[in-house]
Amino acid sequence: MRLAILSCGSGWHARDLRRAAQALGQASTIVDFRRIQASLPPGASSLDDFDAVIVRTMPPGSLEQVIFRMDALHRCQATGRRVVNPPLALETCIDKYLACARLDAAGLPVPRTTVCQNADSAMEAHLALGGDVVVKPLFGSEGRGMIRVSDEETAWRAFRNLERLQAVLYLQEFIAHPGWDLRAFVIGGRVLAAMRRHSKNDWRTNIAQGGRAETVSLTAEEDCLALKAATAVGAAVAGVDLLPRPDGGYVVLEVNAVPGWRALAPTTGVDVATAIIQHVTHS
Repeated sequence: MRLAILSCGSGWHARDLRRAAQALGQASTIVDFRRIQASLPPGASSLDDFDAVIVRTMPPGSLEQVIFRMDALHRCQATGRRVVNPPLALETCIDKYLACARLDAAGLPVPRTTVCQNADSAMEAHLALGGDVVVKPLFGSEGRGMIRVSDEETAWRAFRNLERLQAVLYLQEFIAHPGWDLRAFVIGGRVLAAMRRHSKNDWRTNIAQGGRAETVSLTAEEDCLALKAATAVGAAVAGVDLLPRPDGGYVVLEVNAVPGWRALAPTTGVDVATAIIQHVTHS
């Protein structure tokens, strides 16, 4: 099978996927997402020569560029090629509000959330959410750009600055937690591996922000919640973040449709890249 690994250059994850593909006897090529092109009728498009596409990243770009990239993936899928993850799952998970709405519609527990477009509305939401919120970029990953706001004056300054930038203000209630959360890596309807991520003198547990990871075996409840979350957003490959609630149980914080495994693989001893290639080529 001829595999295209859509990436932003030849980063670690793209190289790991290519390593796994070669070991399994599959031909693979790293394709820069920023250089793909399409043609009509088909025949000379960047992805026409491949049987399947693995989306490894979604690089930043203008609105037009991002829409075209998703259009290209939709066209690729429509012509019978397998795309992992499917473009609809990518579109859902790239947008934190849409992903959270899909999770909520599926009956899954999520933090109380308000999304608005001006500072006055954000201040009202700050009060309604208990005066202690996490403000997140609508698009973003690895904990970048997130701030916790529990002071009214600080909240006003932060919300006004975001309003001036014409940003969407995405607020979630802060949930007191024991300093850790769970990351479950889902592939093809099963949890391949999971780790517990501990924060490092911070409320954020992201490894990219200095968190520490340890392998963990999920309970039946945790396993079921992770699988339901991946299904709710339509992702065959997903990183599901579960945060323990003070009163027991979990909330689903996020589902990542382009999950990394640079920390997960050595922590759990699981060859994630090989599992992804096997899923794409044999499912």
